[in-house]
Amino acid sequence: MAQADNPADLRAGLRGLTTRGRSFLAAGITAAACAYVFGQDTLLQVGILLAALPLSAAALLLRTRYRVAGGRRLSPHRASAGQEARVHLRLDNVSRVHTGLLLLEDQVPYVLGPRPRFVLDRVEPRGYREVSYRVRSDVRGRYPLGPLQLRVADPFGMCELTRSFTAADILTVVPQVQPLPPVRLVGEWTGHGESSARTLAQAGDDDVIPREYRHGDDLRRVHWKSTARYGELMVRREEQPLKARATVLLDTRELAHRGTGPASSFEWAVSCAASLGVHLMELGYQTRLLTDTGRTVPAVEGATRTVAESAGLLLDALAVVEHSDGGGFSRAEDVLRLGGEGLLVAVLGELDEEQVRRLGRLRRRAGAGVVFLLDTPAWAGLRAVLPDAPDDQAAQQLRLLREAGWIVLPARAGDSVPALWRLADRTGLSTSRVQPQGHGTPGPGQAPLRTPYRDEAGS
Repeated sequence: MAQADNPADLRAGLRGLTTRGRSFLAAGITAAACAYVFGQDTLLQVGILLAALPLSAAALLLRTRYRVAGGRRLSPHRASAGQEARVHLRLDNVSRVHTGLLLLEDQVPYVLGPRPRFVLDRVEPRGYREVSYRVRSDVRGRYPLGPLQLRVADPFGMCELTRSFTAADILTVVPQVQPLPPVRLVGEWTGHGESSARTLAQAGDDDVIPREYRHGDDLRRVHWKSTARYGELMVRREEQPLKARATVLLDTRELAHRGTGPASSFEWAVSCAASLGVHLMELGYQTRLLTDTGRTVPAVEGATRTVAESAGLLLDALAVVEHSDGGGFSRAEDVLRLGGEGLLVAVLGELDEEQVRRLGRLRRRAGAGVVFLLDTPAWAGLRAVLPDAPDDQAAQQLRLLREAGWIVLPARAGDSVPALWRLADRTGLSTSRVQPQGHGTPGPGQAPLRTPYRDEAGS
């Protein structure tokens, strides 16, 4: 909660006079001047009464000693683009006197909608009032809410004083996250189950890391040397499963994307990266987001976080990600060179020959590789009728990526991320090919199914 400031000077009271109050004051001064000129005592009394009324109202507000405190609560603090969030406001009268008429106004960016205004009747001592309003944005980002402004008015509407609170909150609008179906990729492993890779807690008898004996432990794992050293029964630490790793590579280069606003290829790519990152985290992968600039999220690996915390960090980063002025993937390649094992999923825009060759080298550092290759001219409206087959340059790029071992999923404007992700399933690819379904307007949540391009040696 924040405490409102109480102005206490006459100048502030005069600035707070409303149009009605200024009119009464001007009429009173005019009447007094006319009474002096014409010698009319009755007119002078009327003038004094007219001028005294707004001045008395201002003085009354200035002498008001009640105190109010305001608070704000967001539900939720992190909203998806296009999703409504509700802002709850609470105003507490912490003084021992009744308040007057209160006008409440919250500061809201124009992207979220008009500024909410509320009229509150008198609040009893130690009482409170609660109001709420809704905000919504189709554009991701971080938007400040507040500070809260409180206008106090007298019963006659002669004077209004504005008192501002200092507290503000941040509403984070993240990209839309679509639930993805579970698929099995060539070369991947999840780090769980009977066939998962494991690492032993010791490399030899001298490197053992023991722990105290617990009820139910196998006596065959008792480490007698450590038992003699510590004077209590110690056992070898059990095998620990290796944590599966995944990297989501997002192409943020401005020259690689087309379109503007929420319907641009860049926004589709950001939403796709968000869906992939959250999906892989839910599957148990230690997932990080990597951009062509070399920035990674989470920035520090190995920290103990829950899935919800890791997903929140990733979505918060994607909420404010912007175009980069880079021309290639050299910085991302440097990051992957230090630790690029595991699953690599790339969401890419327009590519040239050099970038395709670099992607081939990146693929060799990963256990499995999937690339969403965006057909960016479709987002710019340059292809009114999309052909079933890609053009020569795109076909060449798809062939090179396929030969490098990538599972290539061509993406066009209006395609559904879950439908494309389903095409990467190795079980479905090894048994049959999906034929194109035409290029009309896709149904809700659906996309025209096309044959994914992948390495035939991995079938």
